[in-house]
Amino acid sequence: MRVISGSSRGRKLKELPGMDTRPTTDKVKESLFNIIQFEIEGRRALDLFGGTGQLGIEALSRGAVHCTFVDARRDAAAVIRDNLRLCGLNEHARVVQGDALSFLSSCREKFDLIFLDPPYQTQLLEDSMEAIAKFDILSEHGIMVCESAVEKVLPTLAAPYVQGREYRYGKIKLTVFHRAGSERE
Repeated sequence: MRVISGSSRGRKLKELPGMDTRPTTDKVKESLFNIIQFEIEGRRALDLFGGTGQLGIEALSRGAVHCTFVDARRDAAAVIRDNLRLCGLNEHARVVQGDALSFLSSCREKFDLIFLDPPYQTQLLEDSMEAIAKFDILSEHGIMVCESAVEKVLPTLAAPYVQGREYRYGKIKLTVFHRAGSERE
C-alpha cells in the first residue's frame, strides 16, 4: 500500500495486522482520485473509517489543506498517526479514536470531501450517510465518496444531497454524492 501521487508520492504506508481491516486496493484508490482530482486542492477532508489513513493521506498528498481521520480501533488510530508522520503530514491532520456515529453527532464543522469506507458486512455505511445528511456536515458543493460491495443498495438522501455516478470495479462499487448549494460565481 503506497501513496500514489502528490507530495508524498511513493511512500509505503504501514498496514494493520490481521484481517479486520480491508484496505482500498491501489486500483480502486487511483480511480477514486481520478474521479475527484479537481476537487481536492485547498479542501477539508474527513476519512471517517480511517483504517490505515490511506484515503485521507492521499487527499493531503494531493493538496487538501486538512483531514480529520476517525477510527474506533486504538491500533488503527496509532497506524494513522504513524503514517501521517511517515509522510510529513501531521500538521495538516487530526486523528480521532472513537465511534464514527458518535463523532458525526457531535461534529461542529463542515467538510468539503468525505470518504466512507466502513466494513462491508455492517449497516455503518447507510447509518453514516444518513447522519451526515441529518447533521449537514458536507459543505456546499462538497463531495462524499462511498465504497461498498457492488450489490449494496445505498439509501436515497434528502435534498440538498444528490447521488451522482456509480463506478464498479469487480466486487467493489464507488458511489459519489454531491451536496447542492447556491450557484458558484
